[in-house]
Amino acid sequence: MADRLSTGVSVLDRQLDGGIPPGSIVLLAADPASQSELFLYELTAVRASLYLTTIRSDQAVKDAIDRAPGHVGDPTVRDVGGNAPLDTAHRFVRDLPEGANLIVDVVDVLEETEPARFRQFLNELQTHMVNTGGLAVLHGMKSDGEPRNRGYTKHMADVVFDLHTKIKGSEIENRLAVPKFRGVQPPEETIKLRLGERVTVDTSRDIA
Repeated sequence: MADRLSTGVSVLDRQLDGGIPPGSIVLLAADPASQSELFLYELTAVRASLYLTTIRSDQAVKDAIDRAPGHVGDPTVRDVGGNAPLDTAHRFVRDLPEGANLIVDVVDVLEETEPARFRQFLNELQTHMVNTGGLAVLHGMKSDGEPRNRGYTKHMADVVFDLHTKIKGSEIENRLAVPKFRGVQPPEETIKLRLGERVTVDTSRDIA
């Protein structure tokens, strides 16, 4: 569809009828031990991107993107994980240009702030993305104890990608579910992916 923005992952775009509507907020929830960053790196190849890192340093992210074997872009990377990370991230969001990607990796740090302030951040982020026609991807780690405001993130997100990573014997299996796609019927089945040089469909057969 002409009014969709590419995720940078062609197989995912096909499943989503061309991509994601402009102005959307996406939550990418993934296991910490997965290679979910590949989704973020490939997204930088399709549009100008601002990459806000909260745990790794900006140089560590730049080095990882430079080493990534797939198709990646040259995003602006900023470390917002110091003092007052929510306020710092908010300032960068206000200056986000028209039609750009915003990547927050990981959003967990921001989700641990005071609930009312985090809700305000999400609402202003949503308004800004709608006004600029861009795409925001919030990368969240899955764990037994979710950050206290993860529920707000899930509710505000227009699209939720849920990446499950399992080790079965000598095989690593990655399956992507799309349980939420606001205004559109999400895919009914999970997508089996291979996270290697690029994010691709895993064509190996399932063995019961």
